Amino acid sequence: MHDWSCLASWAGWVRVVRAFRIPITVIVTALVLSGCMRTTGPVAVAPQDDLDSMAYGPPSASASGGGAVGPVRAAFAAAPRAPAAPVAAPVAYAEPAALRREAPYHLDAGDKLRVVVYGQEGLTNTYAVSAGGSITMPLIGSVPARGRTTAGLATEIAAKLRAGFIREPSVAVEIETYRPFFILGEVAAPGQYPYVPNMTVESAVAIAGGFSPRARRDSVTVTHTDASGTARYAVPPGSAVSPGDTVLVGERWF
Repeated sequence: MHDWSCLASWAGWVRVVRAFRIPITVIVTALVLSGCMRTTGPVAVAPQDDLDSMAYGPPSASASGGGAVGPVRAAFAAAPRAPAAPVAAPVAYAEPAALRREAPYHLDAGDKLRVVVYGQEGLTNTYAVSAGGSITMPLIGSVPARGRTTAGLATEIAAKLRAGFIREPSVAVEIETYRPFFILGEVAAPGQYPYVPNMTVESAVAIAGGFSPRARRDSVTVTHTDASGTARYAVPPGSAVSPGDTVLVGERWF
């Protein structure tokens, strides 16, 4: 009788367990999910210069006590660190400015001048500098102009007029037309052309019809003559050209 009562009791417990199996499973699952969804604690951000902390995270008891992370972190900490290579700052390159001649302009043969003598209409006129380098005016005749500035020539004319012709002459001289320039070599139409103020090699080539197909375009030769003599320069296309200069455009080698 005792055995039958035990079996009946055991069967009762089985029925209880089967009846409550699904609710228990749901409760256990809910507990597990609630444990996974717990709010984590604040995260410590490693300083920027601590590369080990950035690579492996903040040290923990498990990492310091054993495992592979601790020895690796210790090896990196003990190894000498090479200084970071300096990063070169970007460099901005600018095109070199063309050198311009700032010296006062000196007159020479081929220049046409407007000479104004205030109050003297018969003397006010346009005069050309001759091949000999002078101009010829009424009353005073030939006046040397080559190598002079316009201000210097005005002073010379006033001095000649003051010597027996006009008591207090007032004279002004300005350039009406500059003497021409010359362009030779590998251009479409080499020759002599009127000078334009503020002319450069590029504009001189344009006036001559542009470069020929064989022209060297990065550098030309300019022959310049002034009071100190004649000189020849190899210059880039943006360089200034003066009245009377000769521009020679060379031929490229390939």
